[in-house]
Parts: sequence; structure tokens; C-alpha cells
Amino acid sequence: MISKSIMSAAVLVALASAPAVAQQVIYPAKGQSAEQQQKDEAECYAFAKKQTGYDPAQATQSVSAPPPQHEGERARGAARGAAGGAVVGAIAGDAGKGAAIGAAGGTMAGGHRQRRKQEDYQQAASQQQQAAAQQQQQFQKAYAACFEGKGYTVK
Repeated sequence: MISKSIMSAAVLVALASAPAVAQQVIYPAKGQSAEQQQKDEAECYAFAKKQTGYDPAQATQSVSAPPPQHEGERARGAARGAAGGAVVGAIAGDAGKGAAIGAAGGTMAGGHRQRRKQEDYQQAASQQQQAAAQQQQQFQKAYAACFEGKGYTVK
């Protein structure tokens, strides 16, 4: 079993690295000692973590890497367009002209696909950031409510 001092040290380390907790200032409104406040901090941290399922000490602000910014989609689109244009051009009597027209159209389609991937990435990143901010706010509210219930003032 983990000793109380080791557990307290672990909680204090978590509290020190917890950005959500650091944004709130806790005042002992009923003459609580520093030792009692530390105990209450550990209890309120555990309470807020349990209530919200969010642990600021474990939170990461990572977003997946953006899609590569190379011309791969354009080149693939040009190749597909050229192949399709050559087939159509061969039927019409000029495979070279058909391939050139197809390549131009394919390049534009590939560029559109690349832009769409970038937009999708930006939207996903924004949603991740909003979800993280909401979790952090819920944690802060639960943390503050716990302290207020123990007779502290939270600012």
C-alpha cells in the first residue's frame, strides 16, 4: 500500500503541474490551516477529477499533424486526368490533346482535394481545442464547488 506521504507528494506534483487548478486562487475563509488546505486541495482535486473524468496533470494539448503540404494530390489528379483524357482523345482521334486536357482538369481536381483535406484538418483541430477547453472549465467548476463546500473562497 502507498504511504500517505508518498500519495500526498504525488498529489502535490499533480497540482503543481495542473494548469486548470493554477487559474483559481483559494482563500481559507474559516481560518483553515495551511496543512488543512493542502489536504482539502488533494481531496478537491480527486473529487473534480472523478466528477469530470478530466485530469489536468494528464491533459495534453496535442493536435494531430496537419496533412502534408506537397503537390501529391495535384500530381495524382493530373496523372488520372491525363490517362482518362488520352482514352477519350484516342476515341475522338487525338490522344495527345485529350491527355493534355485531362491532365489540366485532373490537376485542378487534385488541388481541390488537397484544399479539402486541409479544411477538414483545421475543423478537427478546432473541435479538439474546444473540447479540451470545455473539459478544463468543467474541472475548474467542480474543483471550486468542492472548495466552497469546505468553507473556502474561490476567485
